[in-house]
Amino acid sequence: MMKITVTEAARMIGASPEYVRYGLRTNQLPIGSAVQMSSRWTYNISEGLLRKYLGKEEEGNDTDT
Repeated sequence: MMKITVTEAARMIGASPEYVRYGLRTNQLPIGSAVQMSSRWTYNISEGLLRKYLGKEEEGNDTDT
């Protein structure tokens, strides 16, 4: 599984990195999580959740028969 940065996710969504950070911090953007460690935030963006948010099917989950 590849690591997706906030900047990459923002580009894919068509939004600013600040939008992605705020959305993750407030649980309003269902593509991963944000954790505050002291004064710094760490972001984990799930490739699967990002694909789902963008409306793309997961590999291997082809529903067409």
